[in-house]
Amino acid sequence: MPGIIVVGTQWGDEGKGKATDQLGSNVEVVVKFNGGNNAGHTVVVGGEKYALHLLPAGILTPHATPVIGNGVVVDLEALFSEIDLMESRGVDTSRLLVSANAHVIAPYNRLLDQVTEKSLGNKQIGTTGRGIGPTYADKMNRIGVRIQDLLDEEVLRQRVRGALYEKNQLLEVVYRQSPVDPDQVADELLAYADRLRPMVADTSLFVNRALAEGKTVLFEAGQAAMLDIDHGTYPYVTSSNATAGGALTGAGVGPTQISRVVGVTKAYTTRVGEGPFPTELSGAEGDHLRELGGEYGVTTGRPRRVGWFDPLVVRYANRVNGLTDVVLTKLDVLDSYDEIAVCVAYEVDGQTLTEMPMDQGSFARAQPVYQLLPGWKSDTTSVRKFEDLPAAAQDYVLFLEQQIGCRISSIGVGQGREATIIRHELG
Repeated sequence: MPGIIVVGTQWGDEGKGKATDQLGSNVEVVVKFNGGNNAGHTVVVGGEKYALHLLPAGILTPHATPVIGNGVVVDLEALFSEIDLMESRGVDTSRLLVSANAHVIAPYNRLLDQVTEKSLGNKQIGTTGRGIGPTYADKMNRIGVRIQDLLDEEVLRQRVRGALYEKNQLLEVVYRQSPVDPDQVADELLAYADRLRPMVADTSLFVNRALAEGKTVLFEAGQAAMLDIDHGTYPYVTSSNATAGGALTGAGVGPTQISRVVGVTKAYTTRVGEGPFPTELSGAEGDHLRELGGEYGVTTGRPRRVGWFDPLVVRYANRVNGLTDVVLTKLDVLDSYDEIAVCVAYEVDGQTLTEMPMDQGSFARAQPVYQLLPGWKSDTTSVRKFEDLPAAAQDYVLFLEQQIGCRISSIGVGQGREATIIRHELG
């Protein structure tokens, strides 16, 4: 089978790691194609919980080759810390390949991320401060440092000096920070070169050869559609393309290689950071749902904002990704509710909208129009067949499916690999 893309359909944290891991048992290559260590996936295997940040979820599938694609930005300290942690827990990381064309998060990128965000005051975007945005900006400005540069000391030092020529002026004059020593930065990056060298590859060539040999390749997105730099709730977005199109450029493959695009969505909605969120729940109601779902960031530990399911958002994600299947996660979190609200429209300036507004101002003013559905008041965590779900839970899933406009092929009812109801095979 050709390539399968897995993307988030909300604002991230939908459970893509679990979906990727489930699909990974049937595939031979897993490629992370965007983002960096600013997001996390939690995968539970045999009762063991693994928090992944930069490594593809395929690292936990023994027969699959995990690949960090050219569209990813790599913090080398974070990468090797994560590798060391995985190896200390008995996970084999020797199969990992890293694209020679992936960009490196330099120390000055992290510094700029933090001082820039701080300078915004109450208009902060809510970045993680890990240097993701400045690194992508360097990439577009053609002053970035790539993985391959670490294999040639002279080239690396030249790149770092060129990048810091203007950045040091910005740091000193605008942000009143001490200038960054380019040689110190180069030395810090070069310290990783020998360990990195065996992992570096032409990953586009590797992935395309795998596809040509009939192997199944899984493309794993970081973040989600509503955080996509082009299609998300700009400017409260990440700095890369987290939609299906990003898999093509972020891994170096053509669109004819893709057979499935799997969207992952929670049975409710969450987001981290700033930005509009029409169905957000506040106060005790929000706190209750947050605690039921354990909604705290894998990477930052920040409490996630929570709210009812918003089909307009997921229907939009369906449109910009071209979904073939939806994986619904965390249905079990709703087990205790008497009634569950689903947003079926927005009220914006006296108008009723059933699709995402074109402009962000309207989206920020959108008020949700809810339809109340009966809860099922029953534990679903042991259910493995759709027909064994309580009738109200089945109705809820079918209603969401109709609202999204794409079939729901898999339903998560717990954290573990096995806590899944399969309606349609994904691979």
